[in-house]
Amino acid sequence: MFKSLTDKMSNAMRNLRGLGKISEENIAEALKEVKSALLSADVHFKVVKEFIEQVKEKCLGEDVTKSVSPGEQIIKIISDELTTLLGEGSDRTLTKKPLKIMLVGLHGSGKTTSSVKLAKLLAKDNYTPAMIACDVYRPAAIDQLEALAKQEDFKFYADRVSKNVPKLAEKCYKEAKSDGADLFIFDTAGRLQIDTDLVQEIIDLKKKVKPDEIFLVADSALGQESVNIAKHFHDAVNLTGIILTKIDGDARGGAALSMKHVTGIPILFMGTGEKMDEFSQFHPDRMASRILGMGDVVSLVERAQENIDEEEATLMAEKMRKADFNFEDFLSQLQQVKKMGSLSSIVGMLPGASDIEVGDEEEDRLKRIESIILSMTKKERTTPRLLNGSRRFRIAKGAGVEVKDVNALVKQHSQMRKMMKKMKGSKGKRMMAQMASKMGGGFPGM
Repeated sequence: MFKSLTDKMSNAMRNLRGLGKISEENIAEALKEVKSALLSADVHFKVVKEFIEQVKEKCLGEDVTKSVSPGEQIIKIISDELTTLLGEGSDRTLTKKPLKIMLVGLHGSGKTTSSVKLAKLLAKDNYTPAMIACDVYRPAAIDQLEALAKQEDFKFYADRVSKNVPKLAEKCYKEAKSDGADLFIFDTAGRLQIDTDLVQEIIDLKKKVKPDEIFLVADSALGQESVNIAKHFHDAVNLTGIILTKIDGDARGGAALSMKHVTGIPILFMGTGEKMDEFSQFHPDRMASRILGMGDVVSLVERAQENIDEEEATLMAEKMRKADFNFEDFLSQLQQVKKMGSLSSIVGMLPGASDIEVGDEEEDRLKRIESIILSMTKKERTTPRLLNGSRRFRIAKGAGVEVKDVNALVKQHSQMRKMMKKMKGSKGKRMMAQMASKMGGGFPGM
């Protein structure tokens, strides 16, 4: 979502690093680029003005530390102010049990999907979720929630007859509570636009079920409209937090930068992809780091720890050290990396990787590689030397690719093994760098 903003901010940061001294004149010139980047990202102009003034004031009032260059000191100030802008207090955790959460939002914001994603995230903290369908206007919404709840093995409650939302919600809540649930998520109806009936319905629902939290699910692609919607819902039911969805899309990102500042409501969670586990707590400092092109290594490590088996990773490292890395191992590693999310989301967390384009082509290439390996027999995966011409033809046909694609993958694997063997010697470090350079180009012909 922040691709364009990150590119421009990264460029501004590079220019700032070259500053030899801090003065009102060169700070004003340097911050012009920062201001332009924020405005082009659809950040509210009043928010931008205040942000630039705050940065300028702190820069001029800052004593330059001798061990840090003036440019780096300004970058640190910008990072701190950006973190504040994104929302101090967004890192609060939900610990109350039992916990009742009501989700509100417009139609198409990803509310129903987000409700189950949120339940899955909180289930890791030993909550027992109950999904309660409160959209009586769209049968498809109830069906979707039921299907997703079943997929995650969550309790599901609905009343497909009643149109009295507060009454049916209370009934479902009591039933879920008696069944042992301690997390109750009420998925309310969305609308294409704010209307009086919707507002009154959620007001009445709030009075009846008395939720502990009321979260607005906001589509980041709505830009400044998201800010207006947040204010409207907040006036009606006193929101306690925001879930920002579709953050992996191509929206300009202004909503996320403006929302907390304008409404005072913290962004607590964000949806980072379509998969059910591509949903996480919102960390303003980490997001500020990503926007400034510094990556988000902390989140990357957390995601790796959660999805990659440590024992298997250790075993794999030993196999690579002995140059005993076959296609079965490669498949295992590929599938573990896939658990971490899309390739673009992973690359986006790497420092200095903001200018690396990762689109559908790269994702498709990994899928083709996986398909080729899955089309091999178990013996072929563990013994790559068996892959003669006729076997490669069969594999290509099974994977739906050309023989040259299979040949390219086999050749790449052979080169990797040769590199690993050479790395055993005194030139290991240099060979590692060469292999990294080769791997950076991907698989030839794929």
